[in-house]
Amino acid sequence: MAGSGHLRRPFLPRRTPFGRCSGRVHTVDRMPHPVETRVFRRRRALIVGAIAAVLLVTGGATIAWSLGQGAGGPVTDEAADSASADERAAGDGADGTPVAELDTSSLSPGIAAQLTYAHKHWDDTESDTYGYLDENDCVNFTSQTLLARGWVEDEEWWFDESGDAYGHADAWISSTAMRDYLEEHPERATALTDAERASVKVGDVVQFDWDDSGDRDHTGVVTSVETDADGSVTILYAGHTDPTWDRSVDYAITELHPGGVAYYWSIPE
Repeated sequence: MAGSGHLRRPFLPRRTPFGRCSGRVHTVDRMPHPVETRVFRRRRALIVGAIAAVLLVTGGATIAWSLGQGAGGPVTDEAADSASADERAAGDGADGTPVAELDTSSLSPGIAAQLTYAHKHWDDTESDTYGYLDENDCVNFTSQTLLARGWVEDEEWWFDESGDAYGHADAWISSTAMRDYLEEHPERATALTDAERASVKVGDVVQFDWDDSGDRDHTGVVTSVETDADGSVTILYAGHTDPTWDRSVDYAITELHPGGVAYYWSIPE
């Protein structure tokens, strides 16, 4: 101060050790050494990298497992039910799978004999007695089942005993000729439309017009008639060309031949 000859040290704020703050952080005497910091960071980086690699590997394995499950892993109940429904629609024997045992206990003897014959021969591709038409054997097969049922040959419906399928009567091997024959013989069968499904019985004949041309393109034998809870009727049939057992009529006219029409011949028991 003036007059004293003594210079007072100017006021300086109290020094706070470097790095200290109000929080719980390092002070100077506790701060890590720079080398130690670099080592720690390197170790931390290695640990983080290792964890990332593990997650990447396990994550990839999980994805691969998921894809494997989707491609060929266990099938859920819902998927199995859907597949089973498709198989039932296409027919138990349509894809080469075994056909269930046939139960004829509720059928009359004639119909039981007809269905037994159909069940035994639905996938035959040759016959010494009746021959086989490679691309058009459906009516030949249906006629054989009717013969097994007890029908008797007549002048318009008969087979060539030599076994030559091309030598049979037209009504024996042609869908349209069989329709014409049955129209002329109401004592043998009564015509039904698809709207009259409720009147169709096991052992009846089903015919199809695939292209709505007015003729008949395919013929089979009714193997099952079931009334569903909603009142709708499901009809299954057997046939040749292609070999079929328990194929759904609905499947035939909506999936195989969309727009096709089904007709039936109701046969007296």
